[in-house]
Amino acid sequence: MGFGSLAHWAIGSFFIGGTLQKHYYIAVEGVIGVGKTTLARLSQPDFKAEILLEVFEENPFLARFYQDRKRYAFQTQIFFLLSRYQQQHEAIPAALARGNLVSDYTFDKDHIFARLNIDGDELAMYERVHAILATKIPKPDLVVYLRADTDTLMERIALRDRSYERAMERDYIEALSRTYDEFFAHYTAAPVLTIDANQIDFVRRVEDLRAVIDRVHAKLELGAYQQPLFDNGAKT
Repeated sequence: MGFGSLAHWAIGSFFIGGTLQKHYYIAVEGVIGVGKTTLARLSQPDFKAEILLEVFEENPFLARFYQDRKRYAFQTQIFFLLSRYQQQHEAIPAALARGNLVSDYTFDKDHIFARLNIDGDELAMYERVHAILATKIPKPDLVVYLRADTDTLMERIALRDRSYERAMERDYIEALSRTYDEFFAHYTAAPVLTIDANQIDFVRRVEDLRAVIDRVHAKLELGAYQQPLFDNGAKT
């Protein structure tokens, strides 16, 4: 193994008492409104992890995209691609050098939206840029894919009432869900743990959160989840 390969392999690992200990990178994925950020935030203490959250409000094309997707799709997508690259290519290796990392998105998700929203020469150009940038982004050790029915997603989107999402159409969310399902059905860059989020409430039911974290522990072969997240079993 060459020095460059060894250095890449060693990212996210450290030695304790002569034993190599791995730092884990867990990414939570799913369609808009499914609960990605909520799960990332609430699982962070259990994994003693840093957290990396997607910055999407800064995209100047986002509100206009939801009003006229065809006109603003390419600008929106390219801005997201470069923004996500800028955030991840240094932040992920730096965080894994210190400890575990939980994120509410993957770099690969950008491709999901691109496939749905742009086509022709614009898609070909996007894919060339994405392919170059993707080689510089570390892959997760595990992707937790939250999925839910369109009715559930629309209800959650309405409840959080973000101004730029008010014009979001049901047909778009349904098409996005199908695209996500197809993408992760063939995803091989990292192991995927698929969780049905229709009846899950991470905030109000502690047992739901514990059940999901148990499954993440099992998938990463970390052993059973043991410690309570809240003192005296208090619920939020």
